[in-house]
Parts: sequence; structure tokens; C-alpha cells
Amino acid sequence: MNKNTAAWARDLARKHLETPLPRRWAHTQGVARQARTLAPILGDQADLLEAAAWLHDIGYAPDLVVTGFHPLDGARYLRDTHQADNHLCHLVAHHSNALVEARERGVAELLSGGFRPVNTNLSCALTYCDMTTDPDGMLVDIDARLAEIRARYGPAHVVTRFLLKAEPSLREAVRIVQHEASLVARRSMLD
Repeated sequence: MNKNTAAWARDLARKHLETPLPRRWAHTQGVARQARTLAPILGDQADLLEAAAWLHDIGYAPDLVVTGFHPLDGARYLRDTHQADNHLCHLVAHHSNALVEARERGVAELLSGGFRPVNTNLSCALTYCDMTTDPDGMLVDIDARLAEIRARYGPAHVVTRFLLKAEPSLREAVRIVQHEASLVARRSMLD
């Protein structure tokens, strides 16, 4: 199977997440489902987004944890073990505004030194998919997703501190993608 495709990414994510982290696997499946819905607005980049969606949380896999920061561990694994496409690795490394959390954790230099931030339609789309999918893989709005994350981690956790700083940009990414999707839907209705 060709590396860097959504099918390859799905199989790799399943291998590392399905058994040890079934809830994370359910979330990952939901994020990938969301990614597929964005194909009309992404064109030839749709497969790359879906691959990133399948792999965005692979760094949580117990057998891949090195630093304890899943975007970094996942991106390093993809780069070093699978020689995955650079853009795919960078999307995984920086998904859902990971650099903000990396600063909170003291690993921002490690993240930025190995993977440049990507501010593209794909990074917004991946954030949208992650921030509109709950831990069980169900579609939710961003308010519900952010509330769930805060409740799961508690007020003093690094993830909650990250959300306080990143929430405006996470919301903006979701808004941008929703707007683009609505424009495409309107155009298709007119055709």
C-alpha cells in the first residue's frame, strides 16, 4: 500500500490505537469521517487531509510515546520510522494549534525545530475535524467539544491552560471551514 495515503494512514492508526486506546480510536475514526466530508472544498488535497485526520493522534499510542506530547511523538514516528511526507508530518505535529500547548509544556523548540508550523487550508480543516468530533467519534459543535475537554482534564491541567490561550484561533479555524463548506454547498445547489 502506498505510504501517505488515507488508506495507509487508516491502517497504521488502527494498528497503534484500536486495541490499546479504543476511545482514542473511536475519536480518530470520527475525525477521519469529518475529513471526508470536506473533500468538495479541498479538491486534490482531500486525501492528505484524511491521512492527517487518521494520524493526528497516533502519538498517544503507548508504544510511540517518547516526550509525552502526542503531536510531537506522532510526527517524529511518522517521519523517522515511515519517512512520511513532510506536509503530513507537519500537519500532525501542529494539529489543533499544538504549538500553543507545546509552549505550555516547554517543548516548543523541539516541535518547531523538527516541524515548521503550517498555516494552510489543510491545517484549518484538520482543526475543524478535531474540534467538531468528541472522544467517542460523534459530531459535536465546538462549544460542546471545548467543554468536554475542560471537564475531562480539569481546571489546572496543561491542556486546559492551552485551551484558554488557543480557543480564539481554534474557533476561527472552525468558522472558516464552516463558511467555506457553506459556500461550496450553495454553489452546488445552483448548478
